[in-house]
Amino acid sequence: MNFGDYIIYVDESGDHSLDKIDENFPAFSLAFCIFRKTDYMSVAVPLMQDFKFRWFGHDTFVLHESDIVKRRFPFSFLQYDDLRGRFMQDLSNVMAQMPMTVIASVIRKDRLKTKYSDPDNPYELGLLFCLERSHEFMQSQGADGDRCFVVCESRSPREKVGRGREDAALELEFRRIVAADHYLQQRQLKPPMPCFDIVFASKLANSTGLQIADMIARPLALKSLRPDQENRAYDLIEGKFWRGPNGRSLGSGLKLFP
Repeated sequence: MNFGDYIIYVDESGDHSLDKIDENFPAFSLAFCIFRKTDYMSVAVPLMQDFKFRWFGHDTFVLHESDIVKRRFPFSFLQYDDLRGRFMQDLSNVMAQMPMTVIASVIRKDRLKTKYSDPDNPYELGLLFCLERSHEFMQSQGADGDRCFVVCESRSPREKVGRGREDAALELEFRRIVAADHYLQQRQLKPPMPCFDIVFASKLANSTGLQIADMIARPLALKSLRPDQENRAYDLIEGKFWRGPNGRSLGSGLKLFP
């Protein structure tokens, strides 16, 4: 199978445990950022590099949404309102220009646990939803015959990237889904998705795609939890959701469950 024209970067927000659910954040979101590789190289990466050089003078810092929100180093200067306003506006402009398609899922863990006596793992559900819709996107682009790498942040920080227990569990579930072996797929006679392959990257990887995915996962969850609250990040993301082959269905790009 040839390397395809697309690549997908993935990040999450919230934990996927159902044992203890945070009442203030009872959601788990998973975001897939799909880039055509030519757009990624010619537009996305230069946009991110230019942004970093403007604000830091170099490009070695990794953008993490949680560090920005909590104003942790190297974002401690955001404690000053004027700088914070300029920084956030500049970052919003960069995000608005990102040539990507977003497919995401938000699992309301509180509702999931209430509705089902034996609920599925939120991460596995989110992964299933996002992979199925990403496959539909690839089919709509005539790109499902070539290999598309799905780049995920390593979940095993103490082990070699991709070799730890958490990464192994994620890869096993990923391969089960792309083989159409998940019981929900079997019920609906869903086809396999052999075009997808998984790659793990370190949390310290200075990957533009992973940093962009990190920026959007939490705003999606917050929109689900507090839909009436101002959410400028979500407003930017909304225009990038895949809307299906006919371009009219928001549900194709954003799965809210249950």
